[in-house]
Amino acid sequence: MDWSDTYEIVDNLCDKYPEINPQKLLFTDLMNMVTSLEGFEGKTEYCNERILEAIQSIWIEEQD
Repeated sequence: MDWSDTYEIVDNLCDKYPEINPQKLLFTDLMNMVTSLEGFEGKTEYCNERILEAIQSIWIEEQD
């Protein structure tokens, strides 16, 4: 899994952190959560605000 796998990342985040409200997450916390997912191999230097916004947005949609 890499930064471009946003839907797979969100599926894993939903499973691992069902109690988290993604609307209240800081991007630094979100990045740390993503990089700690099992099977995630992306490098933090390739992460940016646009990617984190996309992940957060999809996660919010999944919770609705």
